[in-house]
Amino acid sequence: MLRPEDPREPEHIGHELDAFCAYATKVCGLAQSTLISRRMWVDRFLQYHFPASDIAPSKLETKDIGNFFIAQCQGYQPGSAQVVASAVRSYLRFRAVQNEDQVEALIAAIPAAARWRLAALPESLPPDDVIKLLGSCDRQQPQGQRDYAILRCLVDLGLRSCEVAALWLEDLNWKCATLTISKGKSHRADVLPLPSATGDAIATYLHSGRRQAKPALGNRAVFIRHRAPLTHPVDTSVIRAVVRQAAARSGLDDKLHGPHLLRHSAATRMLQGGASLKEIADVLRHRSLDTTAIYAKVDIARLSTIAQPWPITGGAA
Repeated sequence: MLRPEDPREPEHIGHELDAFCAYATKVCGLAQSTLISRRMWVDRFLQYHFPASDIAPSKLETKDIGNFFIAQCQGYQPGSAQVVASAVRSYLRFRAVQNEDQVEALIAAIPAAARWRLAALPESLPPDDVIKLLGSCDRQQPQGQRDYAILRCLVDLGLRSCEVAALWLEDLNWKCATLTISKGKSHRADVLPLPSATGDAIATYLHSGRRQAKPALGNRAVFIRHRAPLTHPVDTSVIRAVVRQAAARSGLDDKLHGPHLLRHSAATRMLQGGASLKEIADVLRHRSLDTTAIYAKVDIARLSTIAQPWPITGGAA
């Protein structure tokens, strides 16, 4: 189950949410974290329109869709409003697959948040701060060895938290120096080169820190917990805690609030090292090169070669 059953949730809405979640999982392949968010917003959408009656989206009008967003999204940032829109759009498409009349018109009525593509600059940690972060781990202790290896995966390869947590021993090919990401966001297997610093950190942890933790027989996870429940594989919450604690130890807690910034830092560092956008997209496993294009905005060295001089008129700058 995604969450404990809410006693306030009407039975007819609960059944509808279960059917929607089954569709989103089996047909759309949504990640669990995305599914939890969408279920919450579809729940609110259904309780707003059908609190005590049979669910019939085809009876709604376009103004009803607008009223829901006006009521729910007051004061929301564009990104948050877009999350709500994606959830409602996904649900209405689910109903459209069931050949429900007039649902397509409702999908078109979902408002789009004013969020301009590539408007912001990607944040990243400078190289000196990355060195501080890595140096904050006590590599004489098993947990410090694990945390250091986790940080190297995030910093060197730009892995997502879920990908680090899902690494298995079989994903490491020491002879070929590769790492297979088999449980990533894209639900496909990707093989990445394993940098020597990353491989050394993982190998040290496996030979020393993980062995001292005495994992349960058959536990093939690369990274395991070192606090209760002991010997269980880590999850994304542990990965986030590792980053937050390392940031606090190195005095970077005002700059680093989560693992995703390290993914941006890895991409920025590769770009500054001369990698092309295509090469960065391959390492980050972006489906579209357009997703990687935002990093072109931080390539100051290359941008300076095409910048035009500022026009000077009347002898004054």
